[in-house]
Formats: sequence, structure tokens, C-alpha cells
Amino acid sequence: MNPDILELFPEGTTVEADRGLTVGGVALSEVADRFSTPAYVVDEAGLRARIRRYRQALSAQWPNSRLVFASKSFPCVAAYRLMAQAGVGVDVAGLGELAAALRGGVEGRNLVLHGNAKTGAEIERAVAAGVGLVVVDNFDDIDRLERALEHSVATRQDVLVRVLPEVRADTYEAVATGQKGSKFGLPLDQVPRAIERIRASAKLRLAGVHTHVGSQILDVEPFAAAVRALAGLGEFETYNLGGGLGARYTYTDHPPEPEEWIAVITDTARRYLPGSARLMIEPGRSLVARSGVTLYRVVSVKRGDRVTVAVDGGMADNMEVALYGQRFEATLVDRVGGGERVDIVGRHCESGDRISSGVTLRAPRVGDVVAIPVTGAYCHTMANNYNGALKAPVVFCADGEAREVVRRETLTDFFARDTSEWIDA
Repeated sequence: MNPDILELFPEGTTVEADRGLTVGGVALSEVADRFSTPAYVVDEAGLRARIRRYRQALSAQWPNSRLVFASKSFPCVAAYRLMAQAGVGVDVAGLGELAAALRGGVEGRNLVLHGNAKTGAEIERAVAAGVGLVVVDNFDDIDRLERALEHSVATRQDVLVRVLPEVRADTYEAVATGQKGSKFGLPLDQVPRAIERIRASAKLRLAGVHTHVGSQILDVEPFAAAVRALAGLGEFETYNLGGGLGARYTYTDHPPEPEEWIAVITDTARRYLPGSARLMIEPGRSLVARSGVTLYRVVSVKRGDRVTVAVDGGMADNMEVALYGQRFEATLVDRVGGGERVDIVGRHCESGDRISSGVTLRAPRVGDVVAIPVTGAYCHTMANNYNGALKAPVVFCADGEAREVVRRETLTDFFARDTSEWIDA
């Protein structure tokens, strides 16, 4: 067995002689049999432990602080409920995320609304729900907020101004957000005008500033640079420093530990920001990625110049490979680690529909269950219906029990929005 493979799976993962790979005390082969495949599996205890770890590290370094979950990484009602139970704030970036967070029991005051192109409907719903902070990304946000408040029982809305720090992090182009020319935030020279306008508003209250440099970042320096970029803008009550810490997807990835990341942020804040300020951080990927595993069943094995293992899912349930070229590792659940080098491909009609190239599987054959670790972030988020695929369920595992928190999509669901006439074949 490759000694590293379990390090990529959720913390509570074990290999049992008679049950194979287990997560949360549940055999993954049993999950595949019971809920079919593809399926997203979440180690519930592992995720709760990860949240505690972040909260403890942040509060130890900066007591006046707030951990906020970047829910775009895993917008699942059960996850929102878990965050609410843990006393964690939640950031949302769309009407569906806002509604799901409220449905999961997150109080409006603990929500942060993001988005570079917020609609009037989203802003009105956020104001009506009593969202604690709205992050102003542009001057049009200010206009829409003031209009929404004219017709609301709320008298005033707390806001943060999103600052474009002009910091280019070493990450995939698609998820870099802090560099000059990014679609997110206001350039540094426009921030004072936005601050002046908000302070002059009878409807808005400036709570502070926000910045974010991207996602899947494996180096701490861009985070420190972003903090330094805020220092010249004045002193504020709240500094939301975003998220972006990378997750370990492969054997060669070595992201900073959460404690190291938080220490760099808070140490830099102590040098450049007022000591009385409230600090907020918004981890997403690094908080949930490792807690998730995706299960597939092998449909075909082709042997030629390369061994190609085709599974019953692909880019409909994991878009990260096609979008970013993100690499994933893999193993069979009943023959863990090692074996021959193969390419795992999906079932969709795109040559780019590959889950991972050059991974090792032990004598793969039709019917085997393949487990892909580190899929807790952005896989469920970006699930789609390409080639008519039905979206996968989400299964939480804990204390030897598996429970389906999102059921598999059915054909009835698939056609639910179709209003055309149809023939009963």
C-alpha cells in the first residue's frame, strides 16, 4: 500500500481486513451498495473537528475574531446546519446559497453576502433576512442597497467594502481574485470614494473592509501582502481577510497548516492594523475538502498503450479537472493503495472528462468501487446534468452510521422544470 494514500482521506479513515476502506466507521463499499454511485461521502466527525481546529487557532491568535465558512465550496443544507450548530458564520454569494443557509438554521445576523454582480432580488432578500454584513463590490451595490432599504423595515445595513489588493497569488488563473484587473472588488484608488459615499449614506453603515486573493493557495506570503494593502486605507472596526488556503489534493501538495496560515495573517495584522479591530477569515476549500470522498463504480477497463478505467461519473460530478486541471489521487475501496498505473476517465462526451491520469489501482475490473479523496469542496457545488446525468447524493457518515442528506436526483426531478408537452413512452 502506498503509505501516503490514507493521508489524503478524511482523518477518521481506516482500512479493515474484511470491510476495506471505511469513513466514519462505515465501509465505503457498503455506501456504494446502499446509495449507488456516483456518491459524495462526508466524514461528519472529521468536518466538525476541522471547524473546531480553525476556531481555536483563530481565537487563540486574535480573540476579537470571527470564523466564517465560505459556503460556495459546499452549499449543502446539512453543512449549513452543522456550521450553525458550531457557531460559525457563513458567507453566501447567491440567492440559493442565502436560502439554503437560512433553511439550515443560520441566523441572518451571522451571514455575509458576497458577489461581484448582486441582483436587486438578492439584495432585497438579504436585507429582509437581516444579513449581518453585505460586502460592497462596486458602486452599483451601494445604489441597490439604498433602494432596497427604502422599502424595508430595516433602517440601516452594515457593509464592508471589498478591496482589490493587487496581489497575484500562485494558483490557477480561474481562481485567482486579488490581482490587478480582477473582476472582484474596487481598485485601491477607488476605495476612498466608496468609503466616503457609504459614510454619507443615511441607510448604510461602514463596518470595515474586505479582501481576498484567491483559492487553492499553497504559500502564506500573498495573505500577508493583502493585509499590508489594507493598511493605508484608514482604521476600521472590522477587517475581513477572506480565505483561500489550499488543500492537499496530491502526494506532492504541501499547503500550510491552518495554524500557520492564521498565525501569518494575525502577525501581519498586529503590525499593520489596529489592535482593537475585529478580524474575520473565510475558509472554504481548506475547511471541507479533505472531509469529502467521491465513490464511483468501474464500468469499463481498456488495455492498450495505456490502461483506461472508465467509471460511472465524471465531469458532471467533478468539474475541477476540466476547469482547472486539478489533480486527484484514487484507490479501490477493497484493494487499497498501490497497483498498476492507469488513467481514470469519466463517462461524458468530452476528451477532457478525466478524473485522474497516472494513478495506481490494484488490478481494476468492472464493478470495482473507486474512491477519490479530497472532493468535499466544489464537487457537489458544481454538479451538473451533462449527458443527462442525474446528480449524485450526499451521504454523511459518523459513528458507524450513514445518512443521506441530499438524495440522488431522479428523472422526475430532471424534468420538473420542463413545461413542454410530453408523450408517455
